Order: sequence, then structure tokens, then C-alpha cells
Amino acid sequence: MIELIYSLNELNIVVSEKIIPKIKSNIVCFEGKMGSGKTTFINSICKNLKVKDNISSPTFSLINEYRTFKGDIIYHFDFYRVKNEKEALNLGIEEYFYSSKLCLIEWGSNIEILLPKDKHQVCLDYINNKQRKLTFKWWISQKK
Repeated sequence: MIELIYSLNELNIVVSEKIIPKIKSNIVCFEGKMGSGKTTFINSICKNLKVKDNISSPTFSLINEYRTFKGDIIYHFDFYRVKNEKEALNLGIEEYFYSSKLCLIEWGSNIEILLPKDKHQVCLDYINNKQRKLTFKWWISQKK
């Protein structure tokens, strides 16, 4: 699925009507250059899922945990500064990834080999100050 987004209001509509209903895996990776809107996109997903906590980029903490008003937990990761797979494993990421809790991951390509096979990817391309190109992909194995 490819969408052009022209405003934050339009982003919230795309997230609520086209992205959230398609999420079938608990792993959603966000890719794009610095400033392309990864954290803004994750913020919109969290708001649509009724997160009650402050949503911010975990650039230095690497992992943020949010709670929804229903008590569900959402994990937000930022692997931009992770230098290698061992560093990621030392964070205990496998426990998070295989917990069935929603994991929203910025810079997942930095730890690609550690990610579960069942995942979604959102690629954000900066076009100009108001416009982004969004590409949503999913890799879901056929479970029987």
C-alpha cells in the first residue's frame, strides 16, 4: 500500500482507517531518513490506540513503554544508535518481540537479522515540509 500524506490531520486518518486495521503482527518497523516522520507516525498510532502516556522518541533510552487506557502495553524502540546485534540482544529485545505486545520499531533495519519473520514495515519518504510518501508492507507467514 502506498499513500501520499499532506498534513498531520491526514496522517491521523490514514493511520486510523488504513494502517491500524491492517496490523496483523505485533512487530511494526519504521524506516526513513532523519526527519522523515517516523516518531510522528508512531505518535499517531499511539494516540489512535488511546495511549495515556507521553509519547516521545526513545533515542537515548532505546525503549519506551506506553500504556493504553485499556491497560494494554505498547513498546517503542529506536535502534538508530545500536552498533551491533549483541548490543540489541543485551537489551532483552527477544523478550519484547515475542511477548505479543505491539512493538513499534524505528530503524529496525539496524537489527534486521534479529527481527521476527512476521512483521510489517512502514517506509516514510520525505518529499517536502508538508508531504510524505508512505509505503506499508507486511511479511506474515502462513500459520496453520
